[in-house]
Amino acid sequence: MQVFTCILLGFLVVCAVSVSFSKNLLNSILIFMSYSLVMSVIWILLESPDLAITEAAVGAGITSVLFFITLKKIHAIMKSGEEEEDE
Repeated sequence: MQVFTCILLGFLVVCAVSVSFSKNLLNSILIFMSYSLVMSVIWILLESPDLAITEAAVGAGITSVLFFITLKKIHAIMKSGEEEEDE
C-alpha cells in the first residue's frame, strides 16, 4: 500500500511540474483535472472521505468546467471545422 501511495505522490509532482511547462491551455486543464482526481484518491487513502468528495467535485468537476467555458469564451478552443476555415 505504501508503494501505491508513493507512486501517487510522484504522479502529483509530475502533474504539478507539467502544468507549469505546458504551452497548450487545454492540456493544462486536463493535467490539472487529473491532479485533482489523484489528490482525491490520496485523501481516500488518508481516510478522509469528506475531503476526497470535495476535491473531486470542486477540483476536478466545477473548476475544470469553468476553465473549459472560459477557454471557449476567449476562443482558445475551436471546433475542427473552424480550424479549417481559418487556414
